[in-house]
Amino acid sequence: MAEIVREAMDYDVVIVGAGPAGLAAAIRLKQIAPALAVVLLEKGSEIGAHILSGAVLDPAGLDALIPDWQARGAPAGVPVVEDRFCILGPAGHIRIPNWLMPPLMDNRGARIVSMANLCRWLGREAEALGVEVFAGMACSELVWGEDGRVAGVVAGEFGRAPDGSPGPAYEPGMELRGKYVFLAEGVRGSLAKQAIARFGLDAGRCPQQYGLGMKEIWEIDPARHRPGSVLHTMGWPLGREAGGGGFLYHGENGQLYAGFVVHLNYANPWLYPYMEFQRFKHHPLVAGLLQGGKRVAYGARAISEGGWQSLPATAFPGGALLGCSAGLVNVPRIKGNHNAMLSGIAAAEAAAAAIAAGRAGDTLEDYDRALRAGPVGRDLRRVRNVKPLWSKGGMLASMALGGLDMWVANLTGGTLLGTLRHGGTDAEATEPADRHRPIAYPRPDGVLSFDRLTNLAFSGTSHAEDQPAHLRLADPAIPIAVNLPRYAEPAQRYCPAGVYEVLGEGASARFQINFQNCVHCKTCDIKDPSQNITWTTPQGGDGPNYPNM
Repeated sequence: MAEIVREAMDYDVVIVGAGPAGLAAAIRLKQIAPALAVVLLEKGSEIGAHILSGAVLDPAGLDALIPDWQARGAPAGVPVVEDRFCILGPAGHIRIPNWLMPPLMDNRGARIVSMANLCRWLGREAEALGVEVFAGMACSELVWGEDGRVAGVVAGEFGRAPDGSPGPAYEPGMELRGKYVFLAEGVRGSLAKQAIARFGLDAGRCPQQYGLGMKEIWEIDPARHRPGSVLHTMGWPLGREAGGGGFLYHGENGQLYAGFVVHLNYANPWLYPYMEFQRFKHHPLVAGLLQGGKRVAYGARAISEGGWQSLPATAFPGGALLGCSAGLVNVPRIKGNHNAMLSGIAAAEAAAAAIAAGRAGDTLEDYDRALRAGPVGRDLRRVRNVKPLWSKGGMLASMALGGLDMWVANLTGGTLLGTLRHGGTDAEATEPADRHRPIAYPRPDGVLSFDRLTNLAFSGTSHAEDQPAHLRLADPAIPIAVNLPRYAEPAQRYCPAGVYEVLGEGASARFQINFQNCVHCKTCDIKDPSQNITWTTPQGGDGPNYPNM
């Protein structure tokens, strides 16, 4: 095949991903030095199309970036006015008194927002400052400098045939080169994954841990709608099968954000996270709110849960990891957007100072230090033992010991338990199917609960079918030869969009990848027990088109 020749454009800073981290970095760079050439690349069809979050937003990041955001008309939803935590049983619940919760868990002062719409607004702010914003531009490759640094990215490649060869309408894309390249792709980003491996950024750290978050937006009966009300739940329906829990946020315009998170370190390969979410909605506490309402949107994404112990080195030659590409979610608070924005601000300040000093392509060690020593590091350190306690001892251990540890951290700045380590990866946690009983899930009723493909239609997902599958198998034989007999091929269940199927039985069984269904959650890249699936970017503009997530 002939060598692909691409045009190149040079910038001061190239930013991959227009989520809260990438947008904050772009805006802060222009605030500091308006003359800097900054380009922001987004694989979604528009800014916000691939943004999915709960979300109860701690405004600390927004305050630091644009202090007058309220006066400027930021779509920051509604303030939290009611904050409840409950443990669910099959038919009832127990409320945890708020006074037992460490102060850091208090959501007063936070906002119930659509992060997709907030990112759209931030995108307009970035463009007004002179940031070049290109949506529908997937970044398919890193560009390496002769000295081994990251020198840029390849963006805007279109028209490859299903076998990967250039098709008749092939467009090779461009090399966008920068003095520094910021990777703000979100959880398990394909370029960030390459950079972490190439530079050994996770050496000495615990393996990253993940959860799968699923969300629906409902328009509910106005009589049941309480704007600003927040409810977090634990317990049923997961029980001892897995960690996780649900959330119900009463947002604007009569809408309720209903969601469910399953920690991906579960052992039982028969577990079906999507159906656990659907069961959750039939609990009396939830069903009472949804009854008579209408589901208007659905989506899913992976969540980084490793926290402080899993935080890799965030700076490398020529670039930096921002936001969820580094893994900055505070697990007990179920919040990461504020830390994503703060990381973008810190990276921008380090890069602007380096460029002003005449530097380029080196390692922004000041950024890594600022991230660890500043508000992001403080936020993650004081909750660092909650996730490992939950993984090793279950929900009650996490609540009792984790809660006590957070109280000590709040009062003293230290922790009672030091720093506990995570176990292996979420893929390694998966046990053989014959060690567990299959789980019988109720059939969706089409009123409160829905099958995956019906719900998928509410995500706006679309992929051009005449391109290579962006879900790559290292060995096409493994799903049937290994994963099916050993693990009952859990890809059939852990995917929240019905991408993977096993068709036929016995010698005629085959593995089918419906990549057109993919909502870009990256769960398969994380949870496949054989680590045989690699998620890569499809061509730009493909994937979900979330309206108000």
